Amino acid sequence: MATNGTSSTKDAGKVFLIWGGEGWVAGHLKELLQQQKEKVSTTTVRMENREAVMAELERVKPTHVLNCAGCTGRPNVDWCEDNKEQVIRSNVIGTLNLTDCCFLKNVHCTVFATGCIYAYDSKHPPGGEGYLEADPANFGGSYYSATKSKVEELMTTYSNCLILRLRMPVSDDLHPRSFVTKISKYDRVVNIPNSNTILHDLLPCAILLASAGDTGIYNFTNPGAISHNEVLALFKKHVRPDFEWKNFSEAEQSKILKAGRSNCELNSDKLAKRMKDFGVEVKDVHAAYDECFQRMKANGVK
Repeated sequence: MATNGTSSTKDAGKVFLIWGGEGWVAGHLKELLQQQKEKVSTTTVRMENREAVMAELERVKPTHVLNCAGCTGRPNVDWCEDNKEQVIRSNVIGTLNLTDCCFLKNVHCTVFATGCIYAYDSKHPPGGEGYLEADPANFGGSYYSATKSKVEELMTTYSNCLILRLRMPVSDDLHPRSFVTKISKYDRVVNIPNSNTILHDLLPCAILLASAGDTGIYNFTNPGAISHNEVLALFKKHVRPDFEWKNFSEAEQSKILKAGRSNCELNSDKLAKRMKDFGVEVKDVHAAYDECFQRMKANGVK
């Protein structure tokens, strides 16, 4: 069932309903919307349960659904390799069902999706051209990524759907789901440049896009790519001066993983250009990380 957030709103006709309401990203979105005095509720109704979804939409009567639900696996995406039916039920059937129900109810639906559907290749090498929104997915090394690319292709059919491709999201704390928290706890890390999503910078952009009724796909990452070593060096500089880490190769990493991992850079020019319409600058990933870690330090995170 949905839980009510703030009851006041700048626009009496705008009502947000966050699916996957107990999740990490959902919590950040709810807090942002409450700060903006928007009317917001959250729900944990299973996306694949069509009757319950339709009932929840009818009960809350949202104008905008923010879909943060889905199955990523615990402790990581390797879990999906052994639980494929559950992954399909949530990430494919559930995501499509919620999008379809919103379409039937004339509700705008924003899906927080993934950019982990690409891998570096000869045309898109590290430091080279980033993948555009229209580029076909080329990474299926994990079952999670394979299902995500297939469902994204189907979702683009819906005229009410906004798809935001996040990659390796990072928050201003050391939440267990944050990319920084994960790599800071690994015994060894690979050192590959990747696109990242700094939530502090980009979640407000998601609200702007949803409120404006934007649809289609956006690569939802800070511009540029940053390597694991660059991230951890900034973490050491600002947050944990005594932090040390070790590297290993992709080949060595593959020996301890059930599924492959996506490494790529997404071209976020489309997002940056759209944000200029709102007077918002999307910071380069290096500058965004530097500011993120400065906020961590100021907040006493160690």
